[in-house]
Amino acid sequence: MRQAADTDSGQWDLILRPKTGWFDIDLKELWRYRDLVSMFVRRDFVTQYKQTILGPLWYIIQPLFTTVVFTIIFGKVARIPTDELPPFLFYMAGSVIWGYFSTSLTATSNTFNANANIFGKVYFPRLTVPLATVLVNFLQFGIQLALFIAFYLYIRLNGAPVQPTGWLLFLPLLLAQMALLSFGLGVLFSSMTTKYKDLRLAMNFLVQLWMYATPVVYPMSQVPGWLLPWYVLNPVTAIVESFRHMCFGVSSLQWSHIGLSCLITLLLLTAGVVLFSRIEKTFMDTV
Repeated sequence: MRQAADTDSGQWDLILRPKTGWFDIDLKELWRYRDLVSMFVRRDFVTQYKQTILGPLWYIIQPLFTTVVFTIIFGKVARIPTDELPPFLFYMAGSVIWGYFSTSLTATSNTFNANANIFGKVYFPRLTVPLATVLVNFLQFGIQLALFIAFYLYIRLNGAPVQPTGWLLFLPLLLAQMALLSFGLGVLFSSMTTKYKDLRLAMNFLVQLWMYATPVVYPMSQVPGWLLPWYVLNPVTAIVESFRHMCFGVSSLQWSHIGLSCLITLLLLTAGVVLFSRIEKTFMDTV
């Protein structure tokens, strides 16, 4: 970190001190390093598809291909109900939301291991790296959301029984929760993988299993009643179902499920940031 000083008066503008407590977290420091966050966002966006033929078109190809596969396998072959919604829109809504969450979670969960070289050479707030990852994935999500809106309008204009609700005004809050959840879980897993390497190897597998515990390829209405109290402990469940309710006006979600999801998100975010800030002091000894 650059330190500015008045050599005549001996007054320092910025002083580095060791952090020792569990809750010794300076969130204002993230704001002071907002230019660094912007630089990381630009770097990640440019390098992600550098030297690829299709480039950012992959942002469109991935959800489109995934939706087609889901529609064929789960809609045509398995014949899973979609609450009388057009299957293509139903699966695209789930895959777009899940795609952002899973991508952000996987990327942020590897923060310490992927950036060990730069972390060991220069000081800056370590949280800037996972924060930039979550933000750059919003660019990808924005493109995919625009693709979803295009198909939504086309299918609706062709007579499909879908109707957006007034709850769509709260979409920014839902997206904020989605980002905070992926950020909190990502830094939590990143902290644990510095010591438990098996978790890093199993991360992709766990994310795939998590998708089937979330109403991405089936509606929440298909979940048995005896399982529902446990099922809604998955905070992504309320996020996916809330998005479908905003867009289609159909959902089995209740207010208690939304409140529980927000509470779990807040707890995971707090636990992730606290543990991340604790581990960053000694992670170079274990990575």
